[in-house]
Amino acid sequence: MTSEEIRLNVERALTEIRPFLQRDGGDISLVSIEDDRLVKVQLLGACVGCHVNTMTLKSGVEMTIKRYVPQIEEVVNVEKGK
Repeated sequence: MTSEEIRLNVERALTEIRPFLQRDGGDISLVSIEDDRLVKVQLLGACVGCHVNTMTLKSGVEMTIKRYVPQIEEVVNVEKGK
């Protein structure tokens, strides 16, 4: 899979999970993909201060992205301004 295909598939995964986050007043955006293995995202809206955002990130977002792009090893949240 090329880097462009990886990016497109990660975006597809985020499109799939986005409605669930938006239903709770949150959202997510893709920040970067490093070495075609690490995805950096930014949780937005209500997701920022939510106490379950780590669980959401790992069991929801990461699992969905890995279904689209199995070679992704980890998904991390990058806080705004960092």
